Amino acid sequence: MKYSYGPGPEQYAELTLPASGPSGREGAPRNGTVVIIHGGYWRSKYTAELGWPLARDLAARGFACWNMEYRRAGNGGGWPQTLEDVLAGINALSPAAEAEGADLSRVTLLGHSAGGHLAVLAAKAAKAEPSAVTVTGVVSQSGVLDLAAAHRLGLSDGAVENFLGCPPGLDPQRYVDADPMQALPLPVPAWVLHGAEDTTVPAGFSTSWAQAAAAAGTRVQLRTIPGDHFAMITPGTAAWAAVVEALHEAAGNRVP
Repeated sequence: MKYSYGPGPEQYAELTLPASGPSGREGAPRNGTVVIIHGGYWRSKYTAELGWPLARDLAARGFACWNMEYRRAGNGGGWPQTLEDVLAGINALSPAAEAEGADLSRVTLLGHSAGGHLAVLAAKAAKAEPSAVTVTGVVSQSGVLDLAAAHRLGLSDGAVENFLGCPPGLDPQRYVDADPMQALPLPVPAWVLHGAEDTTVPAGFSTSWAQAAAAAGTRVQLRTIPGDHFAMITPGTAAWAAVVEALHEAAGNRVP
């Protein structure tokens, strides 16, 4: 089921419900709700299609899934529009959940790569401002959690500067505001997963953020999981199994 949260063609999310719940009613959620925020270094060529296999797999495991699209750099996004879209999309989950019977008592943000960056910032902002949805946890999958370091390294052909729209010398505050390292402490628990063979996003981003988060008082789990950058968004892999385990923990479920 597709829901719009804004006037633009990229401002939508797709709700996938579990096949059955404790009552046996079609679509009755059992294990909480997961908001899927795809990655792709904030660029427009990457879309919510990246989240389709995840939503299908998680729905089969009893999760309701809210797979979000948002404006990226190159199609009306960038900073701060992209984060504004993510926040608006999370809020739009409330009426959709009410209409379809999804459970909003346990809402976990799941973000891969640049989606991990957005998930952390969204969790912070959603708690700081009035929100229709209460976020209860975050799972980052090889997230770009140290924006300053990502810019220094010039990752993905200058993806950070492309996303923020200028070099740091022109608007240093923009780089501060957009950096998850500056969004601490996080008001919800975080599970920070990184692939042992990831060559796309340095593992140090997850390590440094998790250490800083713990020092600031955030409840955080840092885990190295098998596989490369994409194994963790590929159902059937050991990496995906580790992601599912973290999602169960974040929702307070008994891990199968």
